[in-house]
Amino acid sequence: MISLDTLLEKMWVDYCELNPAAKRIHDLFVGRGDEVINDHIALRTFNHPRLGIESLAQHFKKYGYVEKGDYTFVEKKLYAKHYEHPNENHPKIFISELELEKVSPFIRNTVNGLVDQVTDTMIKDDMFPMMGRPWKMTYQLYADLAKESEYASWVAAYGFRPNHFTVNINRLKSFEQIEDLNKFIKTSGFTLNSSGGEVKGTTADYLEQSSTMASEIPVKFDDGSTHNLPGCYYEFAKRYPLQNGKLYQGFVAKSADKIFESTNKVK
Repeated sequence: MISLDTLLEKMWVDYCELNPAAKRIHDLFVGRGDEVINDHIALRTFNHPRLGIESLAQHFKKYGYVEKGDYTFVEKKLYAKHYEHPNENHPKIFISELELEKVSPFIRNTVNGLVDQVTDTMIKDDMFPMMGRPWKMTYQLYADLAKESEYASWVAAYGFRPNHFTVNINRLKSFEQIEDLNKFIKTSGFTLNSSGGEVKGTTADYLEQSSTMASEIPVKFDDGSTHNLPGCYYEFAKRYPLQNGKLYQGFVAKSADKIFESTNKVK
């Protein structure tokens, strides 16, 4: 078994390949003298019996991660859980899944066909959380999925890999307020997700979040075509203390609902 640090580092490298902008933003913070600490990593899947949340969570639980909270996103037909490590320097893991019983027969049947191409050996592999696309996928099938669910089409096109990493604003020295950080990101040439406002959440929620919009990157399909699709995005999180003085470590469903839209195609 590889070490947790090795897995997280490999996930970061893979993520930066799908989101070169994240590495550029990361380096901008470092250039200001900041140490960039990762608040959480997000992964996406389907709630198929073989590929549900647990198929990914098992690869973190063996390092000591434990389940801490669960969340429901009615409109997007998603369910999610987050996991924390006893060592608070390790990022939280946020895993969401598309609820197949709530989508159309077309999506259910398509996902069943995709899952049939995934072996148990793949799922058990240490690298499963960043394996990429383990099934055949045509651009037409991607486009048909996207008409009903952007989430389904993203997982179908990219497979299993980090959807986003998150800058822990509390650990930055050069920014205290998320609004100032957002201004810096925009003046540096990056586009923020404005769905529901650039800042999702409030101090009353104990969590404020913002994120870039996913840059489009070339994706090769098994029909021989290549198309530019939204890849991954970079998130920023500012946490506030609870009454016991400890920083809130959970997530806010109504904010995360809008954060999901960071992989929507920019019109």
